[in-house]
Amino acid sequence: MPIRVRIQPSPIAGQGLFAAQEIKRGTRIIPYVGEKIAKAESVKRLRAGNAYIFAFNARYNIDGEGLDNTARYINHSCDPNCLVEQTATTLWIVAMRRIKAGEELTYNYGYEAKKYRCNCGAPQCCGYILDEEYWS
Repeated sequence: MPIRVRIQPSPIAGQGLFAAQEIKRGTRIIPYVGEKIAKAESVKRLRAGNAYIFAFNARYNIDGEGLDNTARYINHSCDPNCLVEQTATTLWIVAMRRIKAGEELTYNYGYEAKKYRCNCGAPQCCGYILDEEYWS
């Protein structure tokens, strides 16, 4: 049975994806879908301003820019309630803990450089959209 979510304005950034029902820990909420592209093509698209490229494996990335990718509305947080689980064919957004109806879905984007300021509002926010292993 599909998990109900809704897109609405986010206090973090632009639009966000919100739970429209309670979600149990460990639940696969939604897949991150899009065109499978080579790493070299990813670089070109990133340089052109595409913010929806997601690393998939050593050879390919997923371009989730298409409107059919509802997961693209999930914002970054330094205190996320979701994580990304990779299977052989799919990237799944999975609940790290129980998520209440109305709560915004978030995951840590895992960036490696202090390139973008973070506005997640978490008490332990490091100030940048950055994987926790790179926090100083």
